[in-house]
Amino acid sequence: MKKNYIIILAVAVVFFSVSAAFIEPPQKEEGFKNLKVLPKDIAKEKLDSTMGHFSVSLGVKCNFCHAAAADTTKKHLDFASDKKDEKNTAREMFKMTSYLNTKFFNWNHSSQPDTIHAVVCYTCHRGSKHVDSEEFLALIDSTLKEQRKNRGNH
Repeated sequence: MKKNYIIILAVAVVFFSVSAAFIEPPQKEEGFKNLKVLPKDIAKEKLDSTMGHFSVSLGVKCNFCHAAAADTTKKHLDFASDKKDEKNTAREMFKMTSYLNTKFFNWNHSSQPDTIHAVVCYTCHRGSKHVDSEEFLALIDSTLKEQRKNRGNH
């Protein structure tokens, strides 16, 4: 009788162990809040990479676009907040570069592989918070002149 009891107990333990392995624990609601341009299901690594690109391209830190948290006892940023105008400007710039790249710089179908493949933040900002339009236009003009000179089209 004792032997049957041990076998039944062992089978029950195995059954419950296997069952527990297949039952998913309740998932904590993850995800980022207030994403309006980036995909709502963006991976953390991709989001961090995108934000890092913005930071380097404009020569700024996270607090340039993101407001400080309302809880002043902790030093962190409220990434979901829209309190800073720079965040909405970044969204508009992101939409603009996406449009330009889709419409004009579709490098998959380019007949000129030596031309620019995509517009990114750094294309215009070059490490500066604000684009110096005179300097940028001069750069474009000098680049066009150099290309014409190299192609023999003065």
